[in-house]
Amino acid sequence: MSAPTTSRTPAPTRARRRGGLFRHRDFRLLWTGQAVSSIGSNVTTVALPLVALAVLDATTFQVAVLTAAAWLPWLLVGLPAGAWVDRLRRRPVMIVCDLVSALLFLSVPVAAALGVLTIAQLLAVALGAGLARVFFETADQAYLPTLLNPGEVPEGNAKLQATQTASYVVGPGLAGLIAQLAGAVTALLLDALSFLVSAACLGRIRAVEHRPPRVDGPPSLRREVAAGIRFVSGDPYLRVMTVFGAASNIGLTGYQAVLVVFLIRSAGLSPGLVGLLIGLASLGGIVGAAIAAAVARRFGTARAMLLAALGAGPPALLIPLAGPGLRVAWLLLGGVVVSLAVAVGNVVKGSFRQTYTPQALLGRVTVSMQLLNYGMIPLSAVLAGAIGAAYGPGRAIWVMTGWLAVTPLILLVGPLRRRRDLPAAPEPA
Repeated sequence: MSAPTTSRTPAPTRARRRGGLFRHRDFRLLWTGQAVSSIGSNVTTVALPLVALAVLDATTFQVAVLTAAAWLPWLLVGLPAGAWVDRLRRRPVMIVCDLVSALLFLSVPVAAALGVLTIAQLLAVALGAGLARVFFETADQAYLPTLLNPGEVPEGNAKLQATQTASYVVGPGLAGLIAQLAGAVTALLLDALSFLVSAACLGRIRAVEHRPPRVDGPPSLRREVAAGIRFVSGDPYLRVMTVFGAASNIGLTGYQAVLVVFLIRSAGLSPGLVGLLIGLASLGGIVGAAIAAAVARRFGTARAMLLAALGAGPPALLIPLAGPGLRVAWLLLGGVVVSLAVAVGNVVKGSFRQTYTPQALLGRVTVSMQLLNYGMIPLSAVLAGAIGAAYGPGRAIWVMTGWLAVTPLILLVGPLRRRRDLPAAPEPA
């Protein structure tokens, strides 16, 4: 691996705050905005398929394509987005993305009230919001290390991951409750409002973010994108994490793309109960985010990654055992274990990438990894939808969780199996 030409400028060292990041005003604003936005987005995860099913009588394949549309932008613009974000201040990018997303989701209840809502509009909203998400998440990953000291980044990631996984519980439950009481279309209003709250919180952050330094020579999008790809492909740790993330996302998103259809049409559950069950199945993520740092200290960061992969793989086979009555317990048990393990893995991997990668390359490295990680999601959603349309949503969930169960073997190919901890910085060329 060639050495990067731009080195990281570390944040000034400060004594650890009493009370940790709870006393960091700007981080609290970032955290609050993302917590509210995550709840709204997870309302939409359930509400959008419910709108398609209840209002437009969509097919299993159409519902799966909605999931695919939301993630397709990672394949279309993921790589250039990283280069563009590395040229700009990250916070304004995030604010614009929040405002665009709010307008998109607001258009759905407006169209429904006018009687002109269609599947095509839902697809357009999912695609547009997914495009905004590409830029927001890329900027967000690169922004956090500029707001915190390097030693505070793992704590910051753990807190953000904890609230994000908490939103997996609160969001679907709210979606089901609102859909039961006022209709699924009304639930999308909550997501629109949540993006406005996030934009307001970001706007109140006081920390001055300096414009990233210019690269030597005239700007070249192709050269900047290539630098991020070379860094990831040439690094043995980032490379194997990228391949594993892509493979596991095929299984994770594949079964999630048809889960609502399975629970509504095959298991015969009500929308309110579906939202509650999906929310409860995500409870493990809150625990996982809370214990991720302790697990990494106890076992080492490399071993924590391996343990997380094992926890997110084979236990997923419990999920397709779910059915009416007491059989819903299988969904809860499998979902809790998988979400716990995924949260641990995300905190460890995210903190490693943010502190390991040179700051000037972080946006491009992030999207280079996410191009495969997230780029597989629309393909797996379409695949799961096709299997579900041909053989039923239950069979599709079996196929996807079966694939997920074997993905931990990928991490054994790289150097993680020989180490206790992940390295702090790339080795010199």
